[in-house]
Amino acid sequence: MRGTTASVVGLHDPCQARLVRRNDLAQYHDLRDEWWRPGGVFTMLHGLAAARARLIPPPARPGAVLVDLGCGGGLLAPHIKGYRHLGIDLVASALDRAAAHGVTAIRADVTRLPLADGCADVVSAGELLEHVADRPAVVAEACRVLRPGGVLVLDTLNATAVSRLLAVTLAERIEPAVAGMHDPGLFVDPRILVDECARHGVRLAVRGLRPAALDLARWLATRRGAVAMVPTWSTAVLYQGRGVKT
Repeated sequence: MRGTTASVVGLHDPCQARLVRRNDLAQYHDLRDEWWRPGGVFTMLHGLAAARARLIPPPARPGAVLVDLGCGGGLLAPHIKGYRHLGIDLVASALDRAAAHGVTAIRADVTRLPLADGCADVVSAGELLEHVADRPAVVAEACRVLRPGGVLVLDTLNATAVSRLLAVTLAERIEPAVAGMHDPGLFVDPRILVDECARHGVRLAVRGLRPAALDLARWLATRRGAVAMVPTWSTAVLYQGRGVKT
């Protein structure tokens, strides 16, 4: 499911460059205490979860189901109400954190979901697609479990040079703890993603997303406070998508 490319990652001291296995699930276990630490290395993911939640409609029926693919520590949970929140992930320690925040945790591969066709009112795939080797399989599964009229929401990184520069090269220099977290070879062209969703009956619309400038500047200077994500005209780095299954 995850990439295995190894590369040399430079830390603040060039003499401390080390070989990392990119896109390694074990890194999320190593960082398990960071999921909910204020100002921690997953601060941006909290902002992304809040932005993703704004694309999710209120539940249309009692017992509505939200399937959260790659749920991690359950960062989406505080932002949604009224759904039965199923979190899918392979990292047991992340699922423990998600369960502590009210998520029904399921350890499973997102390319082979142990869920029935059409069971979900909403499927969320936040910061997931740039981590999977078989993206078409994940998209197919996300659309399979989505009921007709259900909503797919997602965010991911674009397959561009500027995205690789900002999300990999620069991010790993600013925060060495995330070095190796992304394999840029798995970044996702939004045109390809829109076509893949359309083949499974979901018309996906995408828009750019970026950190709020003042929030980001404060976090970089102090490692404190939240970093909100706001829409932007460019999808060149980060983008989110929303689609309804016809």
